[in-house]
Amino acid sequence: MNLNPQAFEKLGFETLAIHAGQDADPLTGAVVTPIYQTSTYKQDGVGGTRGGYEYSRTANPTRTALETCLAALENGARAFAFASGMAAEDCLIRTLCRPGDRVIIPGDAYGGTFRLFDKVMRAWGVEHAPVRQTDLAAVAEAAAALRPRLIWAETPTNPLLSIIDIRSLAAVAHDHGALLVVDNTFASPYLQRPLDLGADIVVHSTTKYLGGHSDVVGGAVVLKDPVHADDLAFLQNATGAVPGPFDAWLTLRGVKTLAARMDRHCANAARVARALGEQPGIAAVLYPGLPDHPGHEIAKAQMRDFGGMVSFRLAAGADKAVELCARTTLFTLGESLGGVESLIEHPARMTHASVAGSPLEVPPDLVRLSVGIEDPEDLLADLMQALD
Repeated sequence: MNLNPQAFEKLGFETLAIHAGQDADPLTGAVVTPIYQTSTYKQDGVGGTRGGYEYSRTANPTRTALETCLAALENGARAFAFASGMAAEDCLIRTLCRPGDRVIIPGDAYGGTFRLFDKVMRAWGVEHAPVRQTDLAAVAEAAAALRPRLIWAETPTNPLLSIIDIRSLAAVAHDHGALLVVDNTFASPYLQRPLDLGADIVVHSTTKYLGGHSDVVGGAVVLKDPVHADDLAFLQNATGAVPGPFDAWLTLRGVKTLAARMDRHCANAARVARALGEQPGIAAVLYPGLPDHPGHEIAKAQMRDFGGMVSFRLAAGADKAVELCARTTLFTLGESLGGVESLIEHPARMTHASVAGSPLEVPPDLVRLSVGIEDPEDLLADLMQALD
């Protein structure tokens, strides 16, 4: 199936996930994109490259296939694949910001993102200000005072699952001359397309739902406007934090089943969230699919479904939350998320330990679940025995 980018907008998501950037190999007819496991390419005379490929740090056909597919899935102009989600964030920030610039970040940002701004970018002269982005008036006030280069958002946020109104936040950003960057990792492009809602740039940890099998680490940046593409491509090549061809291939393979997996993740997470809400020892369940979640209506308006992540707080406190994490069997204690298998973690001591003592510190009684695609009855039984 030979597709050009102009044809992408006419095709459904599931079709794009399987075919965009993934034409049959012209040499052999292989229907699956080959793993071009090579570091360099034969040139037809000095400067006479075939298809523009000269060295795999600069470009690799397997990575090109992944980048083309990701751009189509997010309805963006260009996509760039990286060795990790943090590498993608780092390269994007250094492409767009200069010493003296300011960035507004979420008041409940992912710990790794906060660490990047607080410990790395601050030393480079880029300042950040955390603001609860569910309060658009507070964001507008901060933007008016700081004149930020970027407003950096997550929705749903990690790990508190707050929902940010992307369309309204984009309006605030653009009114103050800022670009809106949305981390779309928790939703995936199947559930949410921030660029269609007014965002300028999307970032992903492709390790998570896009890869989907806990067997590859990667990241991506997708641009709505190609104006920054050349600068980002230059820095991507200059710094070299790119995925190898096998990593790109694994991610591309995972993307093919993203829609089917996300439907099951969402269905299972909804059942888990409802069941947890009925348990007397649970102080609060944080899941945007629940009608009493403060962001429920916004999530309904901008998401296809509510995702596979569920967080909850234990009434008995932090120690009991830690004990609970050790008592599950199907829910594996581990960091990361978005794989087919279910994971459980204690954010305050694991993924978000880097925000301890900061305004972004997460509640110590919080438990985060990445609900997998196993039999939901088995998952519920595992949680109930651990809670008992």
